[in-house]
Amino acid sequence: MMLPYPAAAAPTFSVQRHVQWPSTKAVIFDVDGTLYEQSRLRMKMVGALARYYALRPWRLAEVRLLLRFRAEREKRPGAAGPGLEQAQYAWASRDGRIPGQKIRRVVDQWLFEQPKQYLRACAYPGIHSFFAALRQHGIKIGIYSDYEAHGKLAALGLAADLVVSSTDPEIDHLKPAPHGLWHIAATLGVAPAECLFIGDRPELDGACAAQAGMPWLMVEQQRFDQFTFYESLENGLVTSCISCAP
Repeated sequence: MMLPYPAAAAPTFSVQRHVQWPSTKAVIFDVDGTLYEQSRLRMKMVGALARYYALRPWRLAEVRLLLRFRAEREKRPGAAGPGLEQAQYAWASRDGRIPGQKIRRVVDQWLFEQPKQYLRACAYPGIHSFFAALRQHGIKIGIYSDYEAHGKLAALGLAADLVVSSTDPEIDHLKPAPHGLWHIAATLGVAPAECLFIGDRPELDGACAAQAGMPWLMVEQQRFDQFTFYESLENGLVTSCISCAP
């Protein structure tokens, strides 16, 4: 049975303003809206959907199916239980009236495969350099997404020490449940307080970090052509390391 995240347990949280780099041993990133600009990708995907289904109008119902899949997931923050990977497709099946395999095919095509060709162009400025700086300074990199993220990470041209999804069998909890962050910290061999989680949704990423006992930083909302969030983080990291050098 899939269990909802108990509303009474939703923690309060605050956004980290200044990163304590000397005590930070791992940085964990959300993916969608954190590593790349989601609105930029959505514009490209709307065009791709329109072109595809203009030639296949008899399959337009697939778009509604895709929207239903996303909506059903959004209704269940913190959902938990064995087999969450399969359960997410059952939620959109209208009590089994729509085959789960059909839902999976549409979701795989439009949420995971088609976006790959556009992701590199949507990557936030400075993200590749920031990843390189983290590695240069011995800080481990983790990825924690509610969706499977290996393919997106590869398409972005980024690599991490550990990539975890909420639907992985060893997690089976959607955000804001903290199990994914706990798993990453334990696997990387660091304490939650020694990590920094970077995300874009306070109600999910921020609450997840607070429940895990982990510092959290929210991606700043800036125009894509003026985006300096990761450049500023890198500068802070480098400055901190210089000031702490013997």
